[in-house]
Amino acid sequence: MTVEEKISQLTDEVKRLKTERNALILAHVYQRPEVQEVADIIGDSLELSRRAAATDAEVIVFCGVHFMAESAAILSPDKIVLLPEENAGCPMADMVTAEELRAKKREIPNAVVVAYVNTSAEVKAECDICCTSANAVKIVQSIPEDKPIIFIPDKNLGSYVANKTGRAMTLWEGWCNTHDWVTPEEVRKAKEEHPNALVLIHPECRPEVVALADYVSSTTGLIKYAKESDAKEFIVGTEAGIMHQLYKQCPDKDFYLATRRLVCPNMKATTLEKVKQALETMQPQITVSPDIRQKALVSLEKMLAVK
Repeated sequence: MTVEEKISQLTDEVKRLKTERNALILAHVYQRPEVQEVADIIGDSLELSRRAAATDAEVIVFCGVHFMAESAAILSPDKIVLLPEENAGCPMADMVTAEELRAKKREIPNAVVVAYVNTSAEVKAECDICCTSANAVKIVQSIPEDKPIIFIPDKNLGSYVANKTGRAMTLWEGWCNTHDWVTPEEVRKAKEEHPNALVLIHPECRPEVVALADYVSSTTGLIKYAKESDAKEFIVGTEAGIMHQLYKQCPDKDFYLATRRLVCPNMKATTLEKVKQALETMQPQITVSPDIRQKALVSLEKMLAVK
């Protein structure tokens, strides 16, 4: 059996099981192409969080990383939430703990804590409001100007938001290992090789890389911009999984990764075989304890209320 035939067979099996289980499959755009193709909804963290909260499905299969499945479990406690690869974590999320955050809050007692959704449920429970890369600027703008802000855990996204809003914020020393790999030199080299290409950058990249961008946005925002732009060539500064959607939605355009290192091993850990196994066994299930869930829910609901 060829690889293509195996993927086709697994795809059919996943679709059958999905119907039997009354399941909704959510996939982040950084997932493998074949995993994206079996998903009911493909998007960034904000879109997937909203859809997870609104679905009537009994089972949510989250093809992403652990904090994303936790968020779905927080928003939908009456549903079964499956994470096909239980060990798909997020190094950035691990860079802040609830204990460390409580200590920082004691240092700045009046601060509003804004938490990137790339955080654990325990950390979200200690925060005032969550954000994603798609709405971080709006979230910070919604906070009264006389309130100090602690922004966790991504210093790169925090720096971008501070620059866009003019707000002084205490930034946590966290970062995305994958996005932080991109260097200005790599972007400049890509620009030399493709002089007519526009540079699209995710705000998790370093500030000096963001400064070289023609457009900065979340993954969904970058795809939308590429679709609507008159340009035909783009240099892409975010995880390689986005290329599947870019080529799918913009078949007449060309895209070049800013560096081949833009691959997140955690996002690529989910396979079609694991999605099938999760639906067959209804494992691994992601749950959040009621006391943590109730506190974390407040910060997520505040985020979703900001339009």
